[in-house]
Amino acid sequence: MNTQTKPGFSIKALLIFLGVLIANIAVNGVIFVFFRDSSLNPLLTAVLAVLWGVLGVYLIYYTFTWAVEKFPDRISRSVLPYVFIGPAVLVLGWLLVLPALRTLYLSFFNASSDKFVGLGNYIAIFSDRLLATALRNNLLWVFVGTLACVAFGLLIAILADRSSYERIAKSIIFMPMAISFVAAGVIWKFVYYYQPGDEQIGLLNAIVMALGGEPQAWVSMLQPWNNFFLIIILIWMQTGFAMVIFSAAIKGVPDDILEASRVDGAGEIRIFFRIIIPFISTTILTVTTTIIVFTLKIFDVVMVMTGGQYGTEVVATQFYRQFFMYRNFGYGSTLAIVLLIAVLPVIIINLRQFRKQGGF
Repeated sequence: MNTQTKPGFSIKALLIFLGVLIANIAVNGVIFVFFRDSSLNPLLTAVLAVLWGVLGVYLIYYTFTWAVEKFPDRISRSVLPYVFIGPAVLVLGWLLVLPALRTLYLSFFNASSDKFVGLGNYIAIFSDRLLATALRNNLLWVFVGTLACVAFGLLIAILADRSSYERIAKSIIFMPMAISFVAAGVIWKFVYYYQPGDEQIGLLNAIVMALGGEPQAWVSMLQPWNNFFLIIILIWMQTGFAMVIFSAAIKGVPDDILEASRVDGAGEIRIFFRIIIPFISTTILTVTTTIIVFTLKIFDVVMVMTGGQYGTEVVATQFYRQFFMYRNFGYGSTLAIVLLIAVLPVIIINLRQFRKQGGF
C-alpha cells in the first residue's frame, strides 16, 4: 500500500501544518509587539523592520510550502496554490475589504457614530450644494481629462512611431509619469503662481506679461475655468502612460495589412481610422477605463493646488474635509462609499477586458 494514502500520515501532516501556522503567528506576533513598543533608534528600527519584512515573508512561504508537501500528492497539489496566494488575499482583505465594510457601516450613523440614521446621510449628500459642485467637477475631470489623455496619447504614439526621434520623444512625454501627483501639484503651483503687482514669479504669468498681457490668478479667480487649468496637470502626467500603451499596440498591427491598404490607395487618415483604430480598440478601452478610475479618485492635485477652494471641490477632497477636518464620520463615510460605487463599474469593465485579452 502507498504510504501517502495512510490516514496516519495525513493526520501527521495536518498536525505539522497547524504547528507551522501557530509558530508563524506566534513569532511574527512577538516581533510586531517588539517593534510597536520599541524605543530603539528610528533608523535602526527601520532597517530591522525591512529585514523582518523580507526574511519574514520568505520564511512564511518556505515553512508553509514545506508543511503542505507533507500531505499526499493529490492534496498537496490542490493546497499549494492557496499557500502562495493566501497571504496576499489576507493582506488585501485586512487593508481593503475590512476598511470598506467598516466605512459602509459608519455611513449609516451620524457624525459621531453613536446614532443610527439609516439612509439619512445618502439622502443628505444629494441635496448638498457642495457635493453637487464636486460631482460636476468630477464629471469634468472624467470627460475632459480622459478624452484629452487618450487623444493626445494616441496622436503622439502614431507620430512617434513614424519619427526617427521616437525614443527621445517618448522619453520626454513619459517623464512626468515618474512624478507623484503631489510633486506635480507643487511644480504646477509655481507655473500658475500669481501675486498682485507687476513682479510675477509664476511661469505662465511671466509669459503673459512678456507678451503684453495682464497676469491672472489662474486657479482661484477664473471660475469655473480654473478646473480646466487643473485638468491640464492630469493630461501632462497621464498622456505618457496612454502613449506607451498605444505605441506597443500600434506596433502589433501587421505590416502586411498596412502595406496592402497603401497599395490599394488608402491614405494615412483612412488607414488610421479603418485599420489601426479597430485593431487596437480593446487597448483603447483598457486605457480609457484606467484613466477614468484615476480621474474619479483625483485628490492630490486639487488638494495641493487649491485645497478644494474656488469651486474646484471634487468628491475625494470633500470626503477628506468631512471625515478628517470636520470629524463628520457618517457623512464622510457616505461620500467614500459613493465614490467607491462610482469607481466599481469602471473597474469591472477593465477586469472583463483583461480577461478577454487573456490577461488572467
